[in-house]
Amino acid sequence: MSDVFVVKLGGTTLAEQGPILEEVRDVGAGRRLVVVHGGGRRLTQWLERLGVESRFEGGLRVTDEAAAEVATAVLGGVVNAELVSDLRRRGVDALGLTGVDGGLLDARRVEGLGRVASVVGVRRSVFDALFTAGLVPVVAPVVADEEGTICNVNADDAAAGIAASLGARLVLLTDVDGVRDGDGRKLDVLTAGAAERLIAGGIIGGGMVPKVRAGLAALRGGSDALIVDGAAPHALARAVADPAFGTRLVPS
Repeated sequence: MSDVFVVKLGGTTLAEQGPILEEVRDVGAGRRLVVVHGGGRRLTQWLERLGVESRFEGGLRVTDEAAAEVATAVLGGVVNAELVSDLRRRGVDALGLTGVDGGLLDARRVEGLGRVASVVGVRRSVFDALFTAGLVPVVAPVVADEEGTICNVNADDAAAGIAASLGARLVLLTDVDGVRDGDGRKLDVLTAGAAERLIAGGIIGGGMVPKVRAGLAALRGGSDALIVDGAAPHALARAVADPAFGTRLVPS
């Protein structure tokens, strides 16, 4: 396992992320760190404002051409720039990127979801160069598919692809305290086999499905993965040190 951490921000608006951004600064000191962000709520607001319908299948946004243009502008532009600015104001030497920049993320189109792709590879040399320069990459979930078409990608999927490529610890921050079983109990540890059974049985549903699947993808790449509550005090520090915090995904 490398000393790289991939942190996926999620679940809240940028204005609500102040405490976790302070932690990004503190926990990232002396570590190689990649920040991946979503922005689904912000994107939905813009789509509604522009009269573009939002539709989801299996927790993933179906993205037509109009929605893809808005996603590129909002996620790769507005949200990324605001997040980089906020991190830099806190002393983090952040650099904003999309998956398109420098061929950072290699992606393939997902069948049936329109302009949505999944990450299948990472140009590691770009990350290595940024780490050597002391920079913290802040990656927006916008990619080019195999034909060079700009697509939306689920941010959890993007973070998992990066973590697997770098052999990094993946920390998926969300707005709940972890994955729960059929009795509503929070699971400290979730095996790959149990995760698939809970998804098949509808216990894990909605937006938690892509998070769990992202964690499983990171496991297959040799990484470890945690799903934790980003609003909890000292969330990142606890993700590093507290094995009972959140839900840790492990191989079956």
